[in-house]
Amino acid sequence: MSEYFSLSDCDVIGFDLDHTLCRYYLKETSRLIYESFARYLVEHKGYDKDLLNLTPATWDFCFKGLVVDLEDGNLVKLAEDGTVLRATHGTNDLSTEEIIKHYGPKREWKHFNSLNTSFTRSAKYYFYDNYFDLPGALLCGRVVDMLHKRGNEVNSDFWKDMVAAIDHNYNTSAFKEDAGTYFPSVKREPGRYLQPCSDSVKAWLRSMKNAGKVLLLITSSHSDYYCPHGGPQTCPLLNKTRTWSLFDVIITNALKPGFFSLVPQQRPFRTLVNDVEDSEGLPSLDKPGWYSQGNWPHLHELLKTMTGKPDPKVVYFGDSMRSDMFPASSFGKWETVMIVEEMEGEGVPKSDAAMSNEAQVEPLEKKGKFEEQGMKAPSAVSKQWGSYFVDVHRSGGGDEESQKLTWCCHCIHKYSTMAIPSVEHIAGMWKEMEHSAQGSAVNHYMKPPFYSFT
Repeated sequence: MSEYFSLSDCDVIGFDLDHTLCRYYLKETSRLIYESFARYLVEHKGYDKDLLNLTPATWDFCFKGLVVDLEDGNLVKLAEDGTVLRATHGTNDLSTEEIIKHYGPKREWKHFNSLNTSFTRSAKYYFYDNYFDLPGALLCGRVVDMLHKRGNEVNSDFWKDMVAAIDHNYNTSAFKEDAGTYFPSVKREPGRYLQPCSDSVKAWLRSMKNAGKVLLLITSSHSDYYCPHGGPQTCPLLNKTRTWSLFDVIITNALKPGFFSLVPQQRPFRTLVNDVEDSEGLPSLDKPGWYSQGNWPHLHELLKTMTGKPDPKVVYFGDSMRSDMFPASSFGKWETVMIVEEMEGEGVPKSDAAMSNEAQVEPLEKKGKFEEQGMKAPSAVSKQWGSYFVDVHRSGGGDEESQKLTWCCHCIHKYSTMAIPSVEHIAGMWKEMEHSAQGSAVNHYMKPPFYSFT
């Protein structure tokens, strides 16, 4: 790759939707997700009702990038080489000596190679890398605490109940059937959980469309969540503005990362009629439109036809390392831009566009109420877990310290062309940098990523 990355050189601009183009109020959404999972455990699995009671300070535990070891109930924060930087049993910190007792003098997590090379799910561990499942890390820790309090053995059996709670709230029919707690709540009050799409982002999308770019949307959410065919829409990007018509290709229920990685056993694309998938899969993708499921090779053939190029250059924006960055970079060979909200949480100034949007949609009295509650935003630095990007590694005696990149930060360097805190950051820059001296769009960004993590 060259030293510079230029959006203008890209033929296709692709996006994930949730937590990328469609942003959420993380505090409100996290509370709802936690309650959705916990309520299922209490009401359907007989867990202690105390799981439903949280204090604002409890949310400091909620930290993206943790891995839960399902065999012993430990949660670990990993360095780029698989070293355990910090760990808890349940929600309780393990000391350096206890970490060494669990993981040996080199503090090596034994499943690291499997996670690091494939990002596959396992019956032995679970990686929390997105805000839709992140509150589950807090619940998981509290369940382990509860099992200890009861005097029960901690093993992977509790995870079956956690998976059932996730499925109950997020399964494919939950939105349509008003099942669980999460979707009914979002449908009743979408404005409480989803941020309005900023004018700068919508203008940016239109400007790219006018510049002849192919606009692509790939999301694992189902089409009924965005409801273009009528009914109450939840997505503020698509709602009322018909902004969805700017996209040449929209793919819902994409089942990422399998969309990119299942070769040659690809899932076929399916057409949609009133948000219902056609039972017959398409043998190929021959025209733009709104589709469900599908696979990268068939999409690639369509993009070649649409751009008139044998190898169109694609850039894809997303927020998940497992579902977006790793597969799009490794299998699709696309340029990738990772949305890392933790950058703002650790000091990167918000863009003018982001601050302008917040000022319009979040009244001061509402913001003040949040601050009084003392709840940490999931993207902010955690007192218990430290920085998302770097941490201090301590030796057994505690007399030697060295700074290490976290595994999450290492993955951003490895699989992302660049990283930004939000789409608003780049949308605002597009307006400022839209024309060079020759009158063409510029948008060049130096590599490595936009924000230096070292």
